[in-house]
Amino acid sequence: MASPRLETYCCPNRDAATQLVMNFQPEVFCGVCIGSASISLLLTILQLLPKKGQSPRKMAKASSSSTILLLISICDILGGLGIIFRSSVWLGFPGFIANISVSNGTDVWPSTFCVGSAMWIQLLYSAGFWWLFCYAVDSYLVVRRSAGLSTIVLYHMMTWGLAVLLCVEGIALLYYPSLSSCENGLEHAIPHYITTYAPLLLVLVANPILFRRTVSAVASLLKGRQGIYTENERRLGTEIQMRFFKIMLVFVICWSSNIINETLLFYLEMQPDINEMPLKNLRSAALITWIIMGVLNPMQGFLFTLAFYGWTGWRVDLKWRKREIPWESMSSSTAGENAYPSPVNYQSNIHDSKKILTTDSQQTDEAISMLSEANTSSDERLTRSSPIYQGW
Repeated sequence: MASPRLETYCCPNRDAATQLVMNFQPEVFCGVCIGSASISLLLTILQLLPKKGQSPRKMAKASSSSTILLLISICDILGGLGIIFRSSVWLGFPGFIANISVSNGTDVWPSTFCVGSAMWIQLLYSAGFWWLFCYAVDSYLVVRRSAGLSTIVLYHMMTWGLAVLLCVEGIALLYYPSLSSCENGLEHAIPHYITTYAPLLLVLVANPILFRRTVSAVASLLKGRQGIYTENERRLGTEIQMRFFKIMLVFVICWSSNIINETLLFYLEMQPDINEMPLKNLRSAALITWIIMGVLNPMQGFLFTLAFYGWTGWRVDLKWRKREIPWESMSSSTAGENAYPSPVNYQSNIHDSKKILTTDSQQTDEAISMLSEANTSSDERLTRSSPIYQGW
């Protein structure tokens, strides 16, 4: 899991609240982290692998949105590997981590490993938060026709630059002037927690607003293409809205426990003695949410792939033939039939739709298509007859 408490634990004079959660069943906690991260890692990779039974398609032109989705999954995979490695060392070599103490200043490797592994996990998950924010921004810009592959360079600069800057700044403030002096006061810890949770809170606040505006813009585009809002177009708008909803739902499920846990621990830190009986329920709640974090944080990678393009199946094709990226499949010029079952027969309008199709409408369709669900099963059923899909 990813928590600023991991960096705080590297301080020999750590606060009582951090000591409380880190010393609570460490073997069980590390085992939970390893199990959850391993399952999520395997299922995420399975989701990204090509599958048997899929008809070969012409590789669609990549877009900034599809690239961002892939980078989010990569950040989750690398972050999960960091969780597995760190938890395995803690579980297999408990004496190694126990050497972090004020008196033991000669052996720097335990502290180095503690800080390095915590920074690796924190940096990658923080970068994932920034990429998720960039995805919301890009979705809105795509509909407004203000984004493209050229903007991915700006996203890289913003994501990795801010992630590294905030991570290094938070760690530097926490460990200043040295490991033996950190956590002597809240002036060391608070900036570190702010830099850690800033991107998380940004996604929670800004992404729903951007997604809502994107959905409204999509509805306006669909209505403005031909002056009517058909059942097929309504279904597409609903599908885009549901995709955004599932992304935010996964994010809230995986990270709300972190906010609750941190709030409880900060309140306990403010108390003269956290072991007092009136605080028993708060201590129990903090420990419960701590374990929940170990389960849900690593599962974000797999749950996001489900939100991005649904369950892709178990049958893996290891031939590694070129195929269309699942979430980009709607941009391909080849599609199946009957994507959105509707009582309306669009076949009779094919010729009329082709006559009114313009370059501008094709660009509109491509922009909207990049935001739709487009998992493998629905991609096989996309219809050519609907005007909204003529540009695909």
